This record gives sequence, structure tokens and C-alpha cells, in this order.
Amino acid sequence: MDLGMVGLGRMGHNMAERLRAGGHRVVGYDLSPENRDVDTLEALRDALPAPRAVWVMVPAGAPTQATVAQLAEVLEPGDLVIDGGNSRFTQDRPNAELLAEKGIDYVDVGVSGGVWGRAEGYAMMAGGSDEAIARLLPVLDTLRPEGPREESFVHAGPVGSGHYTKMVHNGIEYAIMQAYAEGYELLTTQDELVPDVSAVFKAWQRGTVVRSWLLELMVRALEEDPELDAIEGYAEDSGEGRWTVEEGIRNAVPLHTIAASLFARFESRQEESQAMKAIAALRQQFGGHAVKPAD
Repeated sequence: MDLGMVGLGRMGHNMAERLRAGGHRVVGYDLSPENRDVDTLEALRDALPAPRAVWVMVPAGAPTQATVAQLAEVLEPGDLVIDGGNSRFTQDRPNAELLAEKGIDYVDVGVSGGVWGRAEGYAMMAGGSDEAIARLLPVLDTLRPEGPREESFVHAGPVGSGHYTKMVHNGIEYAIMQAYAEGYELLTTQDELVPDVSAVFKAWQRGTVVRSWLLELMVRALEEDPELDAIEGYAEDSGEGRWTVEEGIRNAVPLHTIAASLFARFESRQEESQAMKAIAALRQQFGGHAVKPAD
């Protein structure tokens, strides 16, 4: 299948290479000249036979919205646009409606696999019509890992469901990573009892109930830097954790661990926590507990 790809950053490039290795012809457009096959979206359209499929892999928010709007003016009736980035699900319906006015179909695909996807394959969650998903299956089957389709791909529902399920996936990911991180920190407090924390994590990779690919990546990180001295304890969030928590509030669903993991990331960005200052002050007031003077 011929496929246009807009946005050839690291993940987009890896996906394009996996598709090409699977026998698909991929024509890429990117703002960076060194990353593209054609110089304009019009040239991308002309390089593909109709009806076309164009996969968008650009940053979420305004960049994706602008790209979809441009494609609405460039593509033709019968073409298909796929948003494979981390867009918020609430933007999918407006994108689909804008394209539908031009007779262009729309699918949202939540993609999990990151930088390892080229070698390991991607798990994907798709939202859209049955006809659009069926049309994309050759591409989706090439991108996903080997094995039963239902273990790495789901047609989650109508437009918006792909990004919604990916949002929840990322919220769960936040909580799992936080649990590993807290366990790691606790183990590091016991130098005499547990002298090799890396070895403990490595031993959890087979047979334990906490084994996972994230655990394997934790082991890899500890093997490269056992004390994690090369990095600061600062963690950004892509936005999907926030959206997950907001959905929990909107639907009155308690998300204890996901919310806590998101707030822990916020805490990591504070050089000095005013909240912890308040707690220290209160402990001093009600219990006479000692406080550490400010420098």
C-alpha cells in the first residue's frame, strides 16, 4: 500500500522504515528538508495514487490541527487522513467534521511503542468507521508486532476512541512507572541490606507478577547508570496523564494512583516545595518538631 507520512521525527521515521521494510511505499513530508522526500503537501498528494492515505505524526495541539486543515485543502474526495500522534480525543471529531466537508475520511490511531517500535513493533488503538479501518489494515498489520492481531491492535470504536484509549493507556503507564520508581528509592535506602539494587530489579524480570517491558527498561537504565547520577530527578508530562485525571473527575471515577503519579511529576520540578515548607511549619507548631533552617 502507498502511504503519505507527514512528520518524520524520530518516531515517524521509525514507522516509515518499518513500513518500507514491509513492502509499502512511503512518501514523506517534513518541515526539515533533510527528513522529507517531497517539498510540499501538494507534491506529497501528487506522488500518491488516489484514493490516498496520509498518516500525520506531528506534535499534538495546534501543529496537528494546522496540518489537518492544510490537508483538507490539498487532498481530494475519497482520501483518508490518519492522526497517529498524541492528540487529545476531543479534537478528533472537529478534525473528522472538517475533512468530511471535503469528502475525506478520518481515523485516529493511538500508537504505543516509542523508539523501540521499529524493532519491536507498535501496539495501536484505532477510532473510525469500519470501512476506513479495513482499508488501513495492511498498514496496521505491518506496523504491529508479530502474533495475534487482537493482542496488539484494537478497533476501539468511532472517531475519538483511538486517542481516548491511548490516553488511558498513558495514564496507567504513569502509575506503573511511579510504583517502580518508589520501590527503587526505598531499596536504595538499604545499602547494607540490599547492596545491589540493579540486581534485584533484574531478578524480577521472569516469573514475578510485576514483570513488564517497563521493568526491562528500568533494568536497562540501571545497567547503564546504576546510581542514576547522570540525570536529574525532573520528569515532564506529555499531557495525557493530565487528560486522564480530568476525565476521571468529569466521570466521577476515582483515579488514585494515576493522579498521585501525575502530582509526583509536578513535585519533581520544584527546587523547593512550598507544600513541604507548610508541612514542616505545621509539625513544628503542633508538635514542636525540629525544622531545617533555610540557607
